[in-house]
Amino acid sequence: MAATGNGWGSATLAEAGFAADLEECFEIARQAGTLPNLHGVVAVRGGRLFFERYFAGPDAGLGRPLGVVRFGPETVHDMRSVSKSIVGLLYGIALASGRVPAPEMNLLGQFPEYPDLADDPARRLLTVGHALTMTLGTDWDELNFPYGDPRNGETAMNAATDRYRYVLERPVVEPPGLRWTYNGGATALLARLIAKGTGLPLPEFARQALFEPLGIERTEWKFGVDGEPIAASGLRLSPRDLARIGVVVLNGGRWDGRQVIPAEWLTASFTPAVSIPDGRRYGYQWYMGRVPTDDGAGGVRWQDTISAVGNGGQRLFLLPRLDLVVAVTAGNYDAPDQGRPPMTVLRDLLLPALRTR
Repeated sequence: MAATGNGWGSATLAEAGFAADLEECFEIARQAGTLPNLHGVVAVRGGRLFFERYFAGPDAGLGRPLGVVRFGPETVHDMRSVSKSIVGLLYGIALASGRVPAPEMNLLGQFPEYPDLADDPARRLLTVGHALTMTLGTDWDELNFPYGDPRNGETAMNAATDRYRYVLERPVVEPPGLRWTYNGGATALLARLIAKGTGLPLPEFARQALFEPLGIERTEWKFGVDGEPIAASGLRLSPRDLARIGVVVLNGGRWDGRQVIPAEWLTASFTPAVSIPDGRRYGYQWYMGRVPTDDGAGGVRWQDTISAVGNGGQRLFLLPRLDLVVAVTAGNYDAPDQGRPPMTVLRDLLLPALRTR
C-alpha cells in the first residue's frame, strides 16, 4: 500500500475493486463535455485513495471571481453549503462534552439576549432539533432567489446588523417540525451555540476539535461584514481533506485510534427526520438518498447514500455499504444543472466501474 502524502494509504483501481478502464471512461466523459468546469475528484474505498483528478477552471470565492485556477491536491476550494454538514458534525462533538444544548432543548431559551422573541407564544415550541433538521416553520426563502439578491434568506441574513436576531425573528408560518425548508440561518444558529458553549469562534473550535485531529492543516473560513463566521457556506477545504472527513464518518467517527466524532451522534445525524420534495430525506444537516447500481446479474441494486451538498457542484458522497467516499469540487455556481457533473462522476462513471460489491 503506497502513501498519498496526506497521512493515509492509496490503492490501485484493481485493489479497490474497480475496472481498469475507469480512467479512460472518465476522460472520454470529460472530453464529451458531460463534466463542465469540474475542478477535482477524490475517491476513497476502505480508507485507501484509489482515484484522484484535478483540472484548471474558472472559480469564485463566495461570489468573488478568482479567475482561472489550476487545482491540485493542496488547493483549498469553496465548500459552500457542504459547510452546513461540517457544522452538524461540530455540534455533535461539542454536545458530547456538554457544551451545547441537546436537540430537544428549547431554542429561544439558548438566546436570552432576545427576551422579546422568547416571550412570543408562536416561538416557544422551537427546539434546537428544529434548527438541526431545518424544520423551524419560519418564513425563509433561499431557493427561489439567487444569492446576491437581497430577497434571498441567507443573503439578507449576512447583511443584517445582527444575523442571529434576523433568523430568530422571522415570521412563524407553520408549526415547527412539520416541513423542511432550506435555511442557512438554522446553521448560523447552531454555530452560535457552539461558540457560546465552547468559548471559541467556530473556525477555531473546528480546528481544535475536528481538523487537527484528522491532520487537516490548511483551511479557511469566511466571515461576514459583521465579523461573524459564515457558518452555512464559508468553509474552504481541499477535496482530499473533504474526503478525509468522509472516511472518518464511515469509520464511526474514529481516526487513527481516536474517537473524533461521537458514533451516537453520527447515528442520529443520519437518521431521517423529514422528507424533502425531491425524494431525499434530511437528518442533522445531512442528506440521505439512493443511487442505482448494477447488481451483477443484469438487475439494479439501490445504494443508500449520505451526502453533503454545496452550491456549484460541491459534494461529499458517502456510500456506507460499499465503504466508498467520493469528494467532488466544481465551479458551476448558481447554474441550474450544477448537480449534474458530480452525479455523473458517481452514478455514471464510478459505480458502473465497480467490480467487487
